[in-house]
Amino acid sequence: MELANQLRVKIFSDGADKADMLAMVKKPFIKGLTTNPTLMRKAGVADYEAFAKDILSVIKDVPLSFEVFSDDFAEMRKQAYKIASWGANVYVKIPVTNTQGETCYALAKELAAAQIKQNITAVFTLEQVQAVTDALAQGPSAYVSIFAGRIADTGRDPVPLMKKAIEVLKPHRQLELIWASPREILNVFQANEIGCHIITVTSDILNKLSLVGKDLQEFSLETVKMFYNDALAAGFELCTEEVNC
Repeated sequence: MELANQLRVKIFSDGADKADMLAMVKKPFIKGLTTNPTLMRKAGVADYEAFAKDILSVIKDVPLSFEVFSDDFAEMRKQAYKIASWGANVYVKIPVTNTQGETCYALAKELAAAQIKQNITAVFTLEQVQAVTDALAQGPSAYVSIFAGRIADTGRDPVPLMKKAIEVLKPHRQLELIWASPREILNVFQANEIGCHIITVTSDILNKLSLVGKDLQEFSLETVKMFYNDALAAGFELCTEEVNC
C-alpha cells in the first residue's frame, strides 16, 4: 500500500456498499469516492437520497460523486441542483447523453455557469471529450470520466485516447480526467504513467495492490498449489490403472 501512496494518479473508490465506502475512505491513498445507480441497486439501496445523505453525514472531506437518473434534461437539471445541495464535496454525475442519444452539453454548460461541480460520465470518444471540455471550461472543478475499461472490452487500446484527452483538458486546470471502469491493477499504473488525474477502482481490484512486485516464481508455486488443493477438495478421481477401471 506504500506504493499506492507514491502514485501521482489519484485513486477514487467506486462502490455503493456503506461499510466498504467507510472503510475505503480511511485509507490514506483513497482520495475520493464515486457511485452510480447500477452499483447502488446491486448493493440493495432502496432510498437514493437517504443513502446519499447518510454517507455524506460521515464523509465530508473528500470528493463524492452521485448521479442523476432522469432521462429528461429538464428533470435532470432539477435533480442536479438537488444533489449538489447535499454537500460542498458533492460532484453531480451527468451522463454524456440520455438514452435517446441526445447530448448533455447544454445542461453541463448551464450547471457549470451555476458553479455546480460535475462529473460527466460514460464518455467514450474524443469528440465527446472536446464537447464536454468546452461545456465545462468556464465552470468550477469538474471531472470528465472516460470508460477506458469498456473501450478495452471492444478490443481497442484506450491509452492513445486517454493521452489525447489529457491534452484536451490541459488548458483548463480545474478539469480532471478520470480513467473509469478499470479491469485490472495494471490499469492503475497505466493511468499513472500517462499522467491521468484520477482512476476509479472497485474494492476487488484495490485488494490486488498487495500483489504489486510479488515474486513471480513464488506466485507460480502458489497457483500450482491452489489447483492441487482445489482438486483434492472437490474429490476428483481418475482411474489410471486400466486393469482396475
